[in-house]
Amino acid sequence: MDRTRPLTLLLVGALTAGGLATLTPAAQAADSELARNGGFEAGLDGWNCTAGSATAVTTPVRSGTKALQATPAGNDNAKCSQTVTVKPNSTYTLSGWVRGSYVYLGVTGTGTTDGYAWTQSAPDWHKLTKTFTTGANTTSVTLYTHGWYGTPAYQADDLSLLGPGGDPVQTPAAPTGLTAGTPTATSVPLSWPAVTGATSYNIYRSGSLLGTTTGTQYTATGLSPSTAYSFQVSAANSAGESAKSVAVTATTATANGGGGGDLPARALVGYLHASFANGSGYTRMADVPDSWDVINLAFGEPTSVTSGDIRFSLCPAAECPGVEAPADFKAAIKAKQAAGKKVLISIGGQNGQVQLTTPAARDTFISSVSKIIDEYGLDGLDIDFEGHSLSLQTGDTDFRNPTSPVVVHLIQAVKALKAKYGAKFVLTMAPETFFVQLGYQYYGSGPWGGQDPRAGAYLPVIHALRDDLTLLHVQDYNSGPIMGLDNQYHSMGGADFHIAMTDMLLTGFPVAGNTERFFPGLRPDQVAIGLPASTQAGNGHTSPAEVNKALDCLTKKQNCGTYQTHGTWSSLRGLMTWSINWDRFNNWEFSRNFDAYTWN
Repeated sequence: MDRTRPLTLLLVGALTAGGLATLTPAAQAADSELARNGGFEAGLDGWNCTAGSATAVTTPVRSGTKALQATPAGNDNAKCSQTVTVKPNSTYTLSGWVRGSYVYLGVTGTGTTDGYAWTQSAPDWHKLTKTFTTGANTTSVTLYTHGWYGTPAYQADDLSLLGPGGDPVQTPAAPTGLTAGTPTATSVPLSWPAVTGATSYNIYRSGSLLGTTTGTQYTATGLSPSTAYSFQVSAANSAGESAKSVAVTATTATANGGGGGDLPARALVGYLHASFANGSGYTRMADVPDSWDVINLAFGEPTSVTSGDIRFSLCPAAECPGVEAPADFKAAIKAKQAAGKKVLISIGGQNGQVQLTTPAARDTFISSVSKIIDEYGLDGLDIDFEGHSLSLQTGDTDFRNPTSPVVVHLIQAVKALKAKYGAKFVLTMAPETFFVQLGYQYYGSGPWGGQDPRAGAYLPVIHALRDDLTLLHVQDYNSGPIMGLDNQYHSMGGADFHIAMTDMLLTGFPVAGNTERFFPGLRPDQVAIGLPASTQAGNGHTSPAEVNKALDCLTKKQNCGTYQTHGTWSSLRGLMTWSINWDRFNNWEFSRNFDAYTWN
């Protein structure tokens, strides 16, 4: 949240080629052609391509009448693959002709060293070749070609695998050892041992296909709290699908995660400029209208970036004419609480960078935040870490098991505060889209480095604290375009942006496109939409009419426009705004529209 001017975030996902090398060993004589339909004369027959990204075209072609054309989109690199039967301890030559930028031709499952050849730029047909030797127990390999994220369409033709043919692929055995991990209120993590010869696995819930993965883990999401579910998994390859595994049953947790369970079903959250002044003017606590259910005091800030020592005091009278005395401020907080409102201390903001780099900083954070909560009699904590407060160190790639100190220490600190104050402790978070939804495409510095290490950095915090979290209200403003689950970019300022961004939080998504690292969706009652209260409050102001369209779509499946949600989220908690002061400046347009909206 910016005190003075909007902070526009530039989404920069750096594409790097570090560590990649062209592999072009000499081809060797081979027994026979093993690739099926390598010229794509029969369309995509024999090839497993990303849905919607590939087709057979009649121009350009290298030979024959057709070639493959595939278009990367978002976290989809437009991959087409084919599993081929081979012999153990044998040498093969994979080759093919490609056109485009960053085009790859490779092989996996060799049992020795998998590999690929690639070209950074091929304006005309360019041949790629890769020679490999199979392992002692290898009976099949998977050939593939793909482009790269954010690049234009590429073409491939005359793909070939030369070498001795293998025995026919056998249908894999049914998986054993299917295990359900610890469920949340809306998700169940599943895992199982790998099955020999399997190239993918199908996951079933109560006999109906739920999803497919190439790994041995899957998280079932979108479930109802306190409900028992039955799951099975089958193994598959080019020969077919195995029988289903023995079923495992798991019961989701009750929907009581997070404090503040006595919030109204529809809550309005606003930030009150209590410690500083800006163009919106100072608003006394006693003058905050009853429309506001959660009032976040902005801001508690550290004495230094890495100290963890958080301080809060009322705005000086010289800066904020009309500021009340501390005793009157505290009395007004008690009056709000007596009326059923929650008052929290918000830590951070644009200027309040907080980096808990050490255990000492963590412990100081806990003690200093506790002191503020106790002194003012507050209901809980709002985490508004922005800028460089959270980032992921190189190699920290799994949001479920973070290793970056600033992330680990923050999680530990909040859990300690929750334990100290108990079940009624209200915990809210206000991250920017860069730190949450951008994680669908990029996470940290990426597998090869070069990306912004802050990308998706809030995801491990949200995930670790999801059972303690009262509300998540991502700032749907001061943002660049963000890709939604439809693999299209969405821009702030209209209903479409809020629909797409909120649907991601409620549906869940694979982090950085990795289906084995799926961020489970939150409960609708844990989510509010964050918006600026006026055009002066931040970039991306949304008119009341567009706000209502977004609510119609998310809660009623009406007025959705082109984006189709993955559910009807009738229990969506409400709205958050920056800020109460700016809403007052704008004649209370935001809160009046919230009060007037017909939810059901």
